[in-house]
Amino acid sequence: MSFTSCCLKTFTWGGTPTGKEVKLANNDAYVTGDNKDAAVLIIHDIFGWKYPNVRLLADHYAREANVTVYVPDFFDGWVVDWSLVETNQFDKIDLAALAAENSREIRGPEMVACAKALKSEHGFKRLASIGFCYGGWGVCYLASKERGEKLVDTVTMAHPSWLVEEDIANLTVPVQILAPEFDQAFTPELKSYTFKTLLELNLPFNYVHYPGIVHGALVRGSDEVPKEREAMAAAKNSAVTWFKQQLH
Repeated sequence: MSFTSCCLKTFTWGGTPTGKEVKLANNDAYVTGDNKDAAVLIIHDIFGWKYPNVRLLADHYAREANVTVYVPDFFDGWVVDWSLVETNQFDKIDLAALAAENSREIRGPEMVACAKALKSEHGFKRLASIGFCYGGWGVCYLASKERGEKLVDTVTMAHPSWLVEEDIANLTVPVQILAPEFDQAFTPELKSYTFKTLLELNLPFNYVHYPGIVHGALVRGSDEVPKEREAMAAAKNSAVTWFKQQLH
């Protein structure tokens, strides 16, 4: 599994996140919202837990779906060098090392620990997890029958990366998929496999297709480009509706 430079193309939205930073299990985390029963665990993309866009999305989910939202740091403090991103010097970011340092074997157990802490220590009765790009495999990891226990009640993946067929085949909970048309990570073949397999598993699922939209745009697109702005808003609304249906 690896990252590519396309994962680093971004546009930062305006606004100031309104949550606070806390500890969740052994990870630093951003938290927003005050619902005591229903929570959402966001697994971030390559930009990490401090990326303004993901925190602003967390704020939207908290307000609009009436949930408490956590965004843990799953990169052990690493944050992208914004000066390199803004000047398109992606070759100066060691993506191979980043991938190796944040493999399934390393970060998967941390994700499990955070999910467990939300239910056992914080007392949430219902828990959803949503993952963007890198986080896409993570939500599947939490919902896999290989875990041997129910960690989450539902998952959402948006333009997921690092997925393999077994991730889909092992799902055990209702699934939402937010899928741009053009996605080198979530290929047409994997999309078809996902749709076919979820039908065979007889799991409730919601598949949303975004024509003309590229990988990453649902959280990292430009709000100055009409088609991307509309897709980002639509994806946010779809996630909010899904959380309301599944968590309340």
